[in-house]
Amino acid sequence: MKRSIVKNGSLLGLFALLCTALVAMVNLFTADRIKQQQDLELMRTLHQIIPDEIHDNALIEHCILIHDAAALGVDEPLPAYIASQQGTPVAIAIETVAPDGYNGQIKLIVAIDVQGKVLGVRTLAHNETPGLGDKIELRKSDWVYQFNQQQLSDDNDKLWAVKKDGGQFDQFTGATITPRAYVGSVKRTLQYFNANQAQLLNRPANCEVSYE
Repeated sequence: MKRSIVKNGSLLGLFALLCTALVAMVNLFTADRIKQQQDLELMRTLHQIIPDEIHDNALIEHCILIHDAAALGVDEPLPAYIASQQGTPVAIAIETVAPDGYNGQIKLIVAIDVQGKVLGVRTLAHNETPGLGDKIELRKSDWVYQFNQQQLSDDNDKLWAVKKDGGQFDQFTGATITPRAYVGSVKRTLQYFNANQAQLLNRPANCEVSYE
């Protein structure tokens, strides 16, 4: 009986080891492909929110890292991509995080021109409830288009909230937490840009993002 238990335990241990090795090998061989797909999706998103006609540089190649937990929602550096025309900065796309989504963090990217006007916003990753909070995805709803051409100033600061809180942005039926968190994140990103525009737009590229 004792030998049988030891034998079975050894077989289970060997099986677990083989499974772990197999998973590690799959991850190793697919990591590059996954990274390439992520970079392609990022490129598509950048071209959606920063019109090609306003810049002549490769957006993904002029990437800078920004670290401001209060503004960007996480205590780690996040990338931003500077668009320029003949060497002159014209816009920036900043990755940011809404830490207070209904089901955790919402990662998004906000494109802003040099006048402080929002060119476009897209959701990069989230865990919000399907059928409710997932309307922050463009493929589910055009809700994110509300931010296009919007600006933040002292005069309209209070309007940067969902309508339930006295602002100008629609909330979702049966789901207010997600859009409230999202609007708050875009607002903080705009505040950060407005306060640091010159320093941000004149920084040299300092992060590596591959694209093939």
